[in-house]
Amino acid sequence: MKTIPTQCIGLMGLLALATALPLHAQTPEAPTSTLAQPVAVRSASSAEAMGAPLAAPTTASADYKITANDLMEFDVFGVPDMKRDVRVNASGEISLPLIGQVPVAGLTAKEAADRIADKYKEKYLQDPQVSLFIKEFTTQRVAIEGAVIRPGIYPVTGQLTLLRALALSGGFAPYADINQIVVYRQGTGGAREQFTYDLDKVRAGQEKDPNIRSDDVIVVQRNARRTALRDSLFSDILSTLNPFK
Repeated sequence: MKTIPTQCIGLMGLLALATALPLHAQTPEAPTSTLAQPVAVRSASSAEAMGAPLAAPTTASADYKITANDLMEFDVFGVPDMKRDVRVNASGEISLPLIGQVPVAGLTAKEAADRIADKYKEKYLQDPQVSLFIKEFTTQRVAIEGAVIRPGIYPVTGQLTLLRALALSGGFAPYADINQIVVYRQGTGGAREQFTYDLDKVRAGQEKDPNIRSDDVIVVQRNARRTALRDSLFSDILSTLNPFK
């Protein structure tokens, strides 16, 4: 076949005090659902992983890994008949004209586009300029641990921010230290990265509400000073009430 050139988130009084020492008098934000509809995104554009504004993001991070059921827009510059939407099947493959099934699960959009270009280059096109945009994210997961009301692993669709992720957990438990919220993630080369955020500053607009990636682990730690004070008061009260001492 001929090669086609292209361009291309009192005692009784003492007892009451000991059990009511919140770090912050806060009302948890109403949870914002991120599960209703997939967000249309384009993953070929780079997006800063941490530090995006609270407004709903319109792009995926450049290192987002394609998974089954993702919907993508495929195009080859200069070949109009090639443009189409393709969905990743359960096996992690997409079906494309001429070259058939191509495995793309686990790749970034750029890596997948490069793989597809190589396949077209083998037999059909000369220097093909392939573009691959992720239009819909599939279900991803984020873990929220520590001093929150409902710790656990939450499925999310599309991208979400730290405030929205914490809202999924139902708000903060007593003695939560919202000025030291830690986000752990796997960085490039498998290295573990750690980011610390002050939620008071985020809410006040002094710091940007960072984007959360799939498989991030968000840890809300307890305030050590407040917890120690509570334990000390309980110890003093129990010692006072103990008839056997």
